[in-house]
Amino acid sequence: MSEKKKETCLVMSQEKIAEGIYSLWIQTEMIADEAKPGQFVSVYSADKSRMLPRPISICEIDKEKRALRLVYRVAGKGTEEFSHLKEGDSVDVMGPLGNGFPLERAKDRRVFLMGGGIGVPPMVETAKELEAEKIIIAGYRDELFLNKELEENGNLYIATEDGSCGTKGNVLNAIAANRLKADVIFACGPTPMLRAIKAYALENGIECWISMEEKMACGIGACLACVCKSKEVDAHSHVNNKRICKDGPVFLCTEVEL
Repeated sequence: MSEKKKETCLVMSQEKIAEGIYSLWIQTEMIADEAKPGQFVSVYSADKSRMLPRPISICEIDKEKRALRLVYRVAGKGTEEFSHLKEGDSVDVMGPLGNGFPLERAKDRRVFLMGGGIGVPPMVETAKELEAEKIIIAGYRDELFLNKELEENGNLYIATEDGSCGTKGNVLNAIAANRLKADVIFACGPTPMLRAIKAYALENGIECWISMEEKMACGIGACLACVCKSKEVDAHSHVNNKRICKDGPVFLCTEVEL
């Protein structure tokens, strides 16, 4: 599907899995067939006054049922609207969008899959499809979610800010506390976390791929609303920028500045 299509998708189910965190399964015509770990979709509001879609990362892909699982946090009026969707409802979705994690770079190597907060969901499908020794490190503020799915697909280590589960602190504290080592890193989470992971990877000579979170408008690279600073000059904008929606959201960490 070279040209991204906007589909009206059927809501299969939705449940609240943590405070402010929802798990939404939707059935698609084509999007699930093309989707890859680390990609995202743009979900449209039924309220026409909210013109811009909300980007939501893909948590799981069921190609047999042509279904996608989207796990998201309610952060504003758009996602609040989505949280009221129920089985049998319909929702407009465009995708799959962006570039996912390069799974081929990690095959037969030891891999850290590092997710923080709402950066945890993309790690589920990534772990399911990755043929490698997987060490999953998930960072939470307090309440856990998707930890059972992660446990089923790799060796899981947890870090919580309050120390209520796993290592007290962040994902890098969990690495240090458990003396973990890897050849490749796939990471998704807030910018401060990614900045720290990039520094750790460079210090230890580890190949590191990061998925960047950013507010987006068009989702297809046309509007330049979600650019980040890059090492190379972008052929589209002719400045040192990368479009997170189009060129990313996954980048080799040395490609971008955080």
